Amino acid sequence: MSDDQGFSRRSVLRTASAAGAGLGIGAVGTPAAAAAAPGTAAAAAATQSEAATPPRRGRTMIGVPFDERRTVRVGIIGLGQRGGSMIDLFLALEGVRVVALCDPVREKTERAAKKVTDAGQPAPALYAKGDHDFEKLCRRGDLDFVYVATPWEWHFEMAKAAMKGGKHVGVECPIALELKQLWELVDLSEKTRKHCMQLENCAYGQNEMRVLRMAHEGLFGDLLHGAGAYLHDLRGLMFDPDYYEGPWRRKWHTRLKGDLYPNHGFGPVANYMDVNRGDRAVRISTFGSPSLGLAAYRKEHAPKGDESWKETYVKSDMAISLIQTAKGRVIRLEQDVSNPHPYSRLNILGGTKGVFEDYPPRIYLEPDMSGDEWGDFDGYKEHDHWLWKEHANPPGGHGGMDYIMLFRLTQCMRLGLVPDFDVYDAATWTAPVPLSHASIKANGLPQEIPDFTRGLWRKERPGVDSEKPEE
Repeated sequence: MSDDQGFSRRSVLRTASAAGAGLGIGAVGTPAAAAAAPGTAAAAAATQSEAATPPRRGRTMIGVPFDERRTVRVGIIGLGQRGGSMIDLFLALEGVRVVALCDPVREKTERAAKKVTDAGQPAPALYAKGDHDFEKLCRRGDLDFVYVATPWEWHFEMAKAAMKGGKHVGVECPIALELKQLWELVDLSEKTRKHCMQLENCAYGQNEMRVLRMAHEGLFGDLLHGAGAYLHDLRGLMFDPDYYEGPWRRKWHTRLKGDLYPNHGFGPVANYMDVNRGDRAVRISTFGSPSLGLAAYRKEHAPKGDESWKETYVKSDMAISLIQTAKGRVIRLEQDVSNPHPYSRLNILGGTKGVFEDYPPRIYLEPDMSGDEWGDFDGYKEHDHWLWKEHANPPGGHGGMDYIMLFRLTQCMRLGLVPDFDVYDAATWTAPVPLSHASIKANGLPQEIPDFTRGLWRKERPGVDSEKPEE
């Protein structure tokens, strides 16, 4: 899966020292205690963590529905590889109108605007006057939702601007890069009463949604462990001068050591285990391999004098994290984009009645299977989510999950429903970015994962495993 987001060119290359210094890792990434069953040291650690949580500055956004509307008016910031393709899906949805477009590269806004008019919609307003023209888009009075698909360092600023402008906002992964930024987004969502969502498309994959329903139906028994990953050889794309607008993505490998992209793996498994909906991610411990892959690729493919020769790569080629939840479950995360590897998100779930493993999909459940031989996952199609039963062949890339995600999001907005995930999920799924870096620097020492719900994770509530609404 590609997460390609080409937005900028001028301000994306901030210094490595500034990026690392802003993480606030030393102050917030404190070591956690051990396990989290009631009455154990882990429960005490969880209580201690919650006691140190900053006070709430507004009412919770848990369970808050969108205001019902007949038409969802969308503004898009970032029209590179990712945003430039996602606009096609917004235009394919009924009841959605693309009102405004923003990218510093004017040719990209004009190309995207033609798609809008070719689809029979009015010409959108264009914002292409510098890196901060998105601020004007966010102040428009005729937008309901802002979609952000830009280099990572812009996500936090743009999400803030959207909410301050009175808009709901959905952001590509990761939603921010510092713990203090994650807390600020939580607080701002509660203050403005606007949803701030990590648009995690992998949560809407057909396999992921089938496993989610099977888990909630009890087919795996009591859940014990899971795994997710982003294993994707991006070396060629990161050194391609025409793919990403500037080397912004490669630059992050000079700044942080840990898992730069945990969301695709963490989000689906967190959904299986009802994280923030009856369970909580308590702490993370990360170990990293040497950083060799990008330098080796550069030596073989980059000409002498290329600007990449000025770069020193510090990100662990393979970052492996273990997360423990309040119920004692274990989640393994992996990330490697710097070495040869067939694409995989792992997508594993195990319980007392069996296990599912993806890439390729296979399952072993009792009493359906025996003899230590994998079963056929296709035999469980009846457990598909209603979204996949209604949209068996969705348009768009990534196997259709992008379309399913946007269909469901805009459906919730049109019908005035509670979104499938919220700012607390966004913050939780992204927290491994700074915390994995801190843990690697501390030789694997566990780091506390903040309780962004401020204690409300104990209450069970719906999520991506939704019921079909009446239109």
